[in-house]
Amino acid sequence: MKWRGRRGSTNVEDRRGMGGKGLAVGGGLGGLIIVLIVTLLGGNPGDLIGGMGEQEQSAPYEETEKEKEDAEFVSVVLADTEDVWTEIFQDQGLTYKEPKLVLYSGSVQSACGTAGSSVGPFYCPGDQKLYIDLSFYQELQDKFDAPGDFAMAYVIAHEVGHHVQTLLGKTEEINKLRSKLSETEYNKYQVKFELQADYYAGVWAKHAQDMNVLEKGDLEEALNAASGVGDDTLQKKSQGYVVPESFTHGTSEQRQRWFYKGFENGTIKGGDTFKAKEL
Repeated sequence: MKWRGRRGSTNVEDRRGMGGKGLAVGGGLGGLIIVLIVTLLGGNPGDLIGGMGEQEQSAPYEETEKEKEDAEFVSVVLADTEDVWTEIFQDQGLTYKEPKLVLYSGSVQSACGTAGSSVGPFYCPGDQKLYIDLSFYQELQDKFDAPGDFAMAYVIAHEVGHHVQTLLGKTEEINKLRSKLSETEYNKYQVKFELQADYYAGVWAKHAQDMNVLEKGDLEEALNAASGVGDDTLQKKSQGYVVPESFTHGTSEQRQRWFYKGFENGTIKGGDTFKAKEL
């Protein structure tokens, strides 16, 4: 992605090295995957607080050159999403409220609760902020076989997609269903919710292409990342088998397909996963 020397967002809040209490998640890939299945790319980390220990983060934070570069990249991607969604909302006669993006290290406190970096990037509708520990950039490559800067751009665009859902009232609609449905039935709506955020990420990617900032292989990087965080792929890695009724984000194939559908359409129309006959 062509990002160097371009405008960065002013809506980045840097909390790296601030310390505080964080979740002490069980070690190993298994523990990580269990958390990610619930919260990766859009989950509510507040739901994970119960039953997990807490630990103090006291080590001082020192930014490396790579982290500085990653922070600049994230800022540019966020700025691009601001431009794209402001224009899309204006076309709909609406006003886009830009979200804040919080950079943190180790653990962070949000309106959704305290979260450790193991939960991955997330969006909290309670404060309308995105939260990202830049170490996830490396995890995308090492643990999810999804290298490339546009893989990370997809992650950011997906979380911004959740912000779009919040502004349009979809998040509130979904939350109201939580107490009315069984876990299995609610999961079905949660999958549709996540796939819609993937669609919105694809819409942003189309506009990024129109802005001539995509490079060869970028789209493939995003599709690869979408596949790497599919529920079926994560469950196979963590337990060796899949349990479809427990899916909360969609399969790898579904996540790729809805992202690409958004990329093809390039508009907010066509992304109503809740009315789709087939996901």
